Amino acid sequence: MRRRRTPIPPPPLPQRDGVDPVRVRLPVGGPGATVREHLVQRLAANPALIDRMFAAGEIVGADGRPVPPDTPYAPGLCVWFHREMPEEPLVPFPLHVLHVDDHLVVVDKPHFLATTPRGSHVRQTALARLRHELGLPRLTAAHRLDRLTAGLVLFTVRPEERGAYQTLFRDRRVHKVYEAVAPHDPDLRLPRTVRSRIVKERGVLTAREVDGEPNAETHVERLAHRADGLARYRLVPGTGQTHQLRVHMSALGVPILGDPLYPEVTAPVPAGEFRRPLQLLARELAFTDPVTGAERRFTSGRTLGAWASYEEWAAGQ
Repeated sequence: MRRRRTPIPPPPLPQRDGVDPVRVRLPVGGPGATVREHLVQRLAANPALIDRMFAAGEIVGADGRPVPPDTPYAPGLCVWFHREMPEEPLVPFPLHVLHVDDHLVVVDKPHFLATTPRGSHVRQTALARLRHELGLPRLTAAHRLDRLTAGLVLFTVRPEERGAYQTLFRDRRVHKVYEAVAPHDPDLRLPRTVRSRIVKERGVLTAREVDGEPNAETHVERLAHRADGLARYRLVPGTGQTHQLRVHMSALGVPILGDPLYPEVTAPVPAGEFRRPLQLLARELAFTDPVTGAERRFTSGRTLGAWASYEEWAAGQ
């Protein structure tokens, strides 16, 4: 019989700039004799920083009261605190809100803006911005869109409904359409459906195709091409493997413009540089709403810069 998970209690600290506090639960057999010793060892943090947070009363228990640093280690005890925010360059592009109701928020995300806090991207994320700007602290993401990809992202207003919308994506009941700008190859026969097996290993930047049962499927069409050697493509994924569209386009010999990983990994871009964005756009989302039963269809209003003006895109303007 499956053991029921104990629900996580609500955080005793408010959000900061749309970012939740960190929750640390002390496990059985964890290091340290006190809460302070455990946090220093577990977080690999500067002891002076941890001591400053304790002295300022910034590390609290479930009741919101400051936890003394010499509190004895007790398995199951939870403490909350706000981590130090990394310095983040402002992503200087607007986040367009297309739809808001009691259940959903749908946005048209710009290139370079991460969907949710992760790594060095915390406040400069779509989720943090929306929570702060819309006054919706419980907003959560139903799926993710790569930081370098622009276009449609769906968020849920009520946490208890998030699972229903996530299931749509998991069960492939969301019709997704992407657009891309890439080189034009007159010998590439399109439309076609590309199927392959893609693996992405933890700690490795790129995904790769390997032999075996296909787990990735993308329908590729050429919408238009020009004399300058570029083409605009319509991509309809049947699956959702990491970097799937980018891998498949590269494998076809027409890698997406601005891709720093495929076909070759390029030098890291300095923080705060927003030139030559990846020319990939999540153009359409369509699905039957699992909560209201309504038919939903959303379309991005963005254009891909290399198609609108290749010279300006290449110059980074």
